[in-house]
This record gives sequence, C-alpha cells and structure tokens, in this order.
Amino acid sequence: MKLAILDPNNPEQSFPPINSALSEPDGLLAVGGCLSKARLLNAYRLGVFPWNSPDEPILWWSPDPRLVLFPDNLVISHSLAKTLRKQKFTITFDRVFADVIKACAMPRKDELGTWITQDIYQAYHDLHQSGHAHSAEAWLNGELVGGLYGIAMGRVFFGESMFFSKTDASKVAFASLVEQLKHWGYKLVDCQVSTRHLINFGAEEIARIDFTNLLNQYCDEAPESSAWQSV
Repeated sequence: MKLAILDPNNPEQSFPPINSALSEPDGLLAVGGCLSKARLLNAYRLGVFPWNSPDEPILWWSPDPRLVLFPDNLVISHSLAKTLRKQKFTITFDRVFADVIKACAMPRKDELGTWITQDIYQAYHDLHQSGHAHSAEAWLNGELVGGLYGIAMGRVFFGESMFFSKTDASKVAFASLVEQLKHWGYKLVDCQVSTRHLINFGAEEIARIDFTNLLNQYCDEAPESSAWQSV
C-alpha cells in the first residue's frame, strides 16, 4: 500500500482515512507535512499522533489496537497508594510545562537519542501557550523530579511522554493527573501504545474503530469549567 505524503505548506490538508494505516509497522498512516497547531489539533481529533526519530521525516501514526485508560478504571497498587498517603511529592499542573517537555526529551537509559526534537518541543510549547497542551509536575524539596505532558481536547486527554528522576515520581504525577481529570469530567485518557507500566494503572487495549467512536463522542464535549484553572 502506498503511504500518503503530506504537503508541508498546507496545514489544513486532510489526513487519509485512518483505516488505511499500515499494519506493519502498526499504524503508520502518513509521512511529511508540518507540526503546525492546525495540523496537530486535526491529527489528535482523528486519533493520529506524530512520532519519529530526529533523522526521519515526520511520521504520523494511528495504531490498532489503541491503549486507553478510562479514568474511573484507574488502578492504584498497594505500594503506590502507600507513597501517595505519605505525600512525599508535591504535585502541580502547568507550572513548568517547558521544563517537563525538556526533561522528557532527555535520552533514557541505554538510549542514544530522543524523538522529542527541537521542532517537537517548539510545536507543543506553542500548543501549551494556546491552552491545548498541559503538564503535571512532581516536586521533591523544591526540585522537579517527575512529570508528564499531553494534549487536552474536549473530555479527552492525549498523553504524550513522561519522565522521572526519583522513584515513583512519574507514577504519582500520572495518578494525580488522572484523579484530577476525573474531577474535571474527562472520560478518556489516550495512552497510544501498550506498555506494562500503563496496563498496571488499568489501561486497556481497544479496537481503533472503538477509539475513533469515543473521540467522536467526547472530543466535542466541554469538560468542567474549572479544568486547568487555578491548579
């Protein structure tokens, strides 16, 4: 199947139907285009996200199945519940978005590089400035030690990346964010692809068509008016 090539000068260009995505590699839908706000918001609304190495063109993905977490199904392990009760970490939202994405961009152990390029950083920073991208931060003794960021659209939060420098910091940030999202009326957290870490939190795989139907249901519904305000 021929892969769609997107026009970098036409951010309003439609994506190809997501059911035309490749099965190998799973979910690869298109290549090229740009990382403009219009392009990215259109992508997330359709269940598409960018992910590529620095030496590759922009690659757009819509895997099948899709890993999601329904906030009401959040699972907190006994050990994490103990950590939460101790209130070891202070959790904030949107306080240092730029620092969170920079920390997420740092290469992981045994990895040589990162997919969060300068272009990705700038694109999501711009989305944050316009109120579409948000972060959760974990602090220990005034130091940023964990966090995550993603895109909020309607009652859906699309998780992108997380980091930690202290044990359990990102877990506490994630669990705290999901509880806050639940309070704000969010109905779905997109976790993209399956990982044991997120499955342990209660995330589950669903068919891409079911994911699309959920986006059609929730992306156009407004969350509580208090969402992302004064937190």
